[in-house]
Amino acid sequence: MNKITKIVLGAGSAIAICCGGLVVHAGGWDNFKLRYFHLTSHLHDQNKEFNDIRKQAISLEESSRIALSELLNGGPPKDGIPSIDDPQFETVKTTPFKAEEMVIGVVINGEAKAYPFGIMNWHEIVNDTVGGENITVTYCPLCDTIVVFDRDKTTFGVSGKLYQSCLVMYDRTDDTLYSQPWAMGIIGTNVNQNLHRIPAIKTTLGAWLGEHPDSKVLSTDTGHFRNYQTYPYGSYYTDDNIIFPVRNQDKQPMHPKTIVSYIWEANEDTPHNRFSGASLQFSHRDLEQIGEKVVPFNGREIRVIWDTAMKTARFEEMDGRIIPSTTAFAFVYPAYFDN
Repeated sequence: MNKITKIVLGAGSAIAICCGGLVVHAGGWDNFKLRYFHLTSHLHDQNKEFNDIRKQAISLEESSRIALSELLNGGPPKDGIPSIDDPQFETVKTTPFKAEEMVIGVVINGEAKAYPFGIMNWHEIVNDTVGGENITVTYCPLCDTIVVFDRDKTTFGVSGKLYQSCLVMYDRTDDTLYSQPWAMGIIGTNVNQNLHRIPAIKTTLGAWLGEHPDSKVLSTDTGHFRNYQTYPYGSYYTDDNIIFPVRNQDKQPMHPKTIVSYIWEANEDTPHNRFSGASLQFSHRDLEQIGEKVVPFNGREIRVIWDTAMKTARFEEMDGRIIPSTTAFAFVYPAYFDN
């Protein structure tokens, strides 16, 4: 695409989005932005992260786990959705968030922290230190997935790309792109590297503080101006729209936004454009009715539990050790794990 064409498309996209605000019904502006904001990718260089990889004399095709044609522009450029790299925290007495606020809860070496969705919806990534360990907390609003992992001495940012409608992160040390629902490098120096995941839970702030009353709560003092008391994606959380193309949807009978939880363990195989290893999912609705179940997983038995206090799924080894898992919209599992 030549420069003039990009300018025309970009200008047209911007005008369409601006004018769109005049014609959508009240309450529909967030839905309109979600559906059409990706058109603004014509206004900036969405290939910048590829250029960063190419500077390392790495072939995109040879260093890619996925089909490059399925790596899509989400709209904002690289770091257009800013990660929080110097997180500030409040207490239960000072946080502006109410008990019903959904949070990501993490406990490491006795230190508990909660990351409200009201903030994560706008930033998606928090580079933090908890219990003396450097971690990255990630949330994808488009797929409801939570992945927390050891970041060592680097930090991670939002690439501006999507794979199967879900967050693609990048490592700021070497620009490797990572698929968040796989927690795996998909393009770059560390392609096929699996991140060391840390258990995290999606629950309400009230439920979390009920078990961790001394927990710190991520502050709205982020250095950015956002309305952290609003949900920026319109009716997306409950409607049947996925927005971006997603494969294998004929293989799942549930409403696409049904909440499930899944676990996964990759093996050493590296097939192109698909997962290799063991995975398992349960819908929250079904698991709440079952309560608890012992199931086979990757050559052993594990326990799947409905946590009545936190109102979410929990996966455990038979000796009680927590297995890292994530919640997700139902459309995610077949797109990532149904080969």
